Amino acid sequence: MKTIDEINFNNKKALLRVDFNVPLNDRYEITDFTRIDAAEPTIHKILNDGGMVILMSHLGRLKDGPEEKYSLKHLVPALSERFGREVKFAADCIGEETENLAATLQPGDILLLENLRFHKEEKAGDKDFAAKLAKLGDTYVNDAFGIAHRAHASTSVIAQFFTEKACGYVMKAELENAKKVLSEAKRPFTAIMGGAKISDKILIIEKLIDRVDSLIIGGGMAYTFFKALGGKVGSSLVEEDKLDLAKKLIQKAKNKGVSLELPIDSVIADKFAPDATTRISDNISIPDGWMGLDIGPDAQEVFRRIISRSATVLWNGPMGVFEMDAFAEGTRAVAKAVRDATQFGGFTLIGGGDSAAAINKFGYGNKVSYVSTGGGALLEYMEGKVLPGVAALEN
Repeated sequence: MKTIDEINFNNKKALLRVDFNVPLNDRYEITDFTRIDAAEPTIHKILNDGGMVILMSHLGRLKDGPEEKYSLKHLVPALSERFGREVKFAADCIGEETENLAATLQPGDILLLENLRFHKEEKAGDKDFAAKLAKLGDTYVNDAFGIAHRAHASTSVIAQFFTEKACGYVMKAELENAKKVLSEAKRPFTAIMGGAKISDKILIIEKLIDRVDSLIIGGGMAYTFFKALGGKVGSSLVEEDKLDLAKKLIQKAKNKGVSLELPIDSVIADKFAPDATTRISDNISIPDGWMGLDIGPDAQEVFRRIISRSATVLWNGPMGVFEMDAFAEGTRAVAKAVRDATQFGGFTLIGGGDSAAAINKFGYGNKVSYVSTGGGALLEYMEGKVLPGVAALEN
């Protein structure tokens, strides 16, 4: 797969797929620049070569077509300020007016296209739609790793219309860092899996059991394991149809000699709310009407010891409802332990999504080895699945 370092973009229009699906407040202002920050080096490389950048992205989860709140025009002021030049905007991502705008670009110019998903053909992977997009540029660059697992028009289908195509720096770094965990992991290797449901992470957990020394389970999914072991978990989140699977995963880890670590205790609450009454409970006798919303202090200490002495750490998923301060300490403790492992010389990969949000919230984002921008894509890559957005660049 070619990288942008192998291309001179002088006087070329680079059609660049980015992931600018960023959060906006009620005034349509960007509240988190992480994804834009990540794409900056790729954009600067093209501009510094004397090229022109045509940015295409999606924004938001659309239901029935275009919505004002999901227009990418809201990003123009911040992007113009960020790059120190007027970012031009195309009111559609395809069509004659957009083609005319692209044709008038001069070296150093940036053009932002309207939300790709305003056209249903984008998610459908429509070839004709991809061809219309392709008419806008001379070279195709994909730097949107976070959606590389989607066979959309702009992420995989479009590549066939270009003889010159490459991955950007985000895509390159994501794949290189995933490889360090997948095939170059130093031991002890610890994986930390959190989040609400086992069903979201069955394949990655099974894959990791074949590779790791320790597998730490936290978050809501832990209570399915405890119930499978015969524990009483009160009103905690449980996937009743996954109890047998939980038992099989526990047995598989035992057979492989993997230390599968469940949290000893939890911060439990009488309701799912920031002002809930809380107390500490072990995880086999949570009272009726109470629910576990974070790992407890004993679990934090056990997990800290395992993580901090690890040479390789993969973390995907929070330990509790970290968005509420009352249930954030478990996730904070794990974030701190991952930071410590990094300082002790370990390689630490944060697997995108909520984990990335958490590590940044607690101020450790720049104190770990790598924070992935693509949670779902990273997990599918580690599960061994072919990512359409990557495969399209390799063909």
